[in-house]
Amino acid sequence: MTTRIPLTGGRTGRIRLVALDLDGTLVGDDLRIRPRTVAAVRAAVEVGVAVAIVTGRMTSSALPYARELGLRVPIVGMQGALIREMPAAGAQGLGRLLYHRPLPAAVVHDALAWCRDHGLDPHLNHLERMVIPAAHSRAAEYVRFNLGRVAVVPDLDAWVRHPVTKVISVGNPPTPTRLLPDARADFAGRAVATVSHPMFLEFVAPGVSKGAAVGWLARRLGIDLRDTLAIGDQLNDLEMISEVGFGVAMPHGPADLRAVANLVAPPFEEDGAAQGIEAYV
Repeated sequence: MTTRIPLTGGRTGRIRLVALDLDGTLVGDDLRIRPRTVAAVRAAVEVGVAVAIVTGRMTSSALPYARELGLRVPIVGMQGALIREMPAAGAQGLGRLLYHRPLPAAVVHDALAWCRDHGLDPHLNHLERMVIPAAHSRAAEYVRFNLGRVAVVPDLDAWVRHPVTKVISVGNPPTPTRLLPDARADFAGRAVATVSHPMFLEFVAPGVSKGAAVGWLARRLGIDLRDTLAIGDQLNDLEMISEVGFGVAMPHGPADLRAVANLVAPPFEEDGAAQGIEAYV
């Protein structure tokens, strides 16, 4: 039986859509989903709830997790800049591209320069490929762990001739979070800056956010956002948590995220996301 909960706007109803961040919410440092979380998500899917992964990663990187969880609805990747259908069971390759909103090339060049000027180490995500300059401090590590989805180029700026999905830069915490207000001010109207992890400051196209992507997905599925549950743990989840009917923040998330949530989940080590799904779905 579905739990009935009070939703924003004075409405009471059942949860019909669950939007789940990946890193820090569904998976930890070992990059595995805990068994209780798998069971909770699969149970929600089996009773007819739409469950979607909404991540800053490439959709190809999220696809193995979506398959493990038995998901059927599209995957939201790149902070909401890209959405793909789930491929049919047993099918090879990726699902059909449904939505893509990249950054103009001129803005990408400006963002790369801005990151370097502020002591950050930038690279690019475009569609399902990571593009890294050969001089990047973590180039060899990325190649080793991304199974061929990495392109190492001699000159990152020269490679950018067309719009690009996302600029991502690496810095020692708390530098990316400290620089976020400046990045937002300097790129106002040209790009959206966000922090997806204490090490990562990212730039995506104007209008792109996980919240906007969940709204797009809800419309596609014919589901009211007030009947949506979202769980996340970083500043890039803030719009998603604040715009749905029931937003849940992981307890290790920043104070700004916890402040907009309806509920703070138990810790990750106690299967916090699973407990939220079990209790409210």
